[in-house]
Amino acid sequence: MIDAVLLTAARVSTFERDRFLTSASGFFFEREGRLYLVTSRHVMVDEPSGHNPDRIELELHTDPTNLAASIGFSIPLYSAGRSLWRQGEDAAGEVDVAVIELDRRALPPKAALRPFNPSHLELASPPPVGTPLAIVGFPLGFHDSLHHLPVVRHAVIASSFGLRFQGQGYFLTDARTHRGTSGAPVLMARSPAMAGDDLAWALLGVHSARIDLGTRDHKLDEALGLNCAWYADIVMTLTGA
Repeated sequence: MIDAVLLTAARVSTFERDRFLTSASGFFFEREGRLYLVTSRHVMVDEPSGHNPDRIELELHTDPTNLAASIGFSIPLYSAGRSLWRQGEDAAGEVDVAVIELDRRALPPKAALRPFNPSHLELASPPPVGTPLAIVGFPLGFHDSLHHLPVVRHAVIASSFGLRFQGQGYFLTDARTHRGTSGAPVLMARSPAMAGDDLAWALLGVHSARIDLGTRDHKLDEALGLNCAWYADIVMTLTGA
């Protein structure tokens, strides 16, 4: 038996043709029978750094009874010069979240994956500051390379949940994170009775990046250890008809 949450996330590799560029994280989301990959927008394109891949590749399990069996599933990012992913913005500007629809017919027939769905965004009440969280991803690309599974980092909510931190569409987490975690789901545990299935987690956000201060003395001051997580309700906006 394997914890279902480990099948919600996939390692995302970006490519320019056959040239490997970066490694990141992503997760699956299902709505009205359609399946999506959710990740950070800067995984798809990042103008300041000149990051401009033309495809991404997911590591997918091909046999639910043998997790050592996997394939690299390639997804083009453009068609006829137009981007195939969706990205969002709000009053404060661009939101660092992107979704791209997956063609179920092209997936391995026995692909082992577990998507979140709109019910995982439902909350009885806003979680308080200090609530424990889990970030499921691939820091620096690190993972169980035999079974192709992510690792889980512990975090806590570090700003008022529901309040847009500094007017942006994200909240803060306190966690040790690394490059490669971008696009990982930020989750809060809830009881199976509330979830109604074995994926007993609430989807709160999408991990984006670490936050640092430009004025920090790198010799005297440690890194803040804070991160921004974009509110997960943007996924509903991006997967709408």
